[in-house]
Amino acid sequence: MTSRLQTFETEMLAGEEDFGSLARINRELIGKAEAISAQQRIVLDMDSTEIPVYGQQENSAYNGHFESTCYHPLLLFNREGDCLAAKLRPGNVHSADDWKELLLPEIERQQNLGKEVVFRADAAFAKPEIYEALEERSVKYAIRIPANENLERDISELLTRPVGRPSHKPVVWYKDFLYQAASWKTARRVVAKVES
Repeated sequence: MTSRLQTFETEMLAGEEDFGSLARINRELIGKAEAISAQQRIVLDMDSTEIPVYGQQENSAYNGHFESTCYHPLLLFNREGDCLAAKLRPGNVHSADDWKELLLPEIERQQNLGKEVVFRADAAFAKPEIYEALEERSVKYAIRIPANENLERDISELLTRPVGRPSHKPVVWYKDFLYQAASWKTARRVVAKVES
């Protein structure tokens, strides 16, 4: 009966221990696939997404960035697109909230397997505490820097489009410099990449 199935799904399978077990099963399956792979380098991608809701679902909230009432889950993927970890969060949390809970155990797991770990993320993860945690663990990273006037001023010569017809291939320029932000303890090496 439908009502019994719904009770089973919402009351019996929705316990914290069940969520943990489901996550472990997923991770064990991906771990078996990784064991077959001879790659010594793993690339981890972290991102958040929007899951719009309709009605009054528990823990859903309005998110001004997405302009919707939603959940705002955090996801961790490998380069192949396998979801290594996920956390369902209320809609009104910052994109990077709870990053430690998902990222640090996976870095430790991969490094214990003797793999080099590389991390990449968008500008929502451009936070000093993330940089410091990655550097402490010797993890290379590429995290987009949020747009700001100082950075745009420093790369202004790269932002002007060349005269003439655009080529069929993107033109890519790089500029390498040290960038000192007020809240950072140390200067970060920045590579600005501009495509036109």
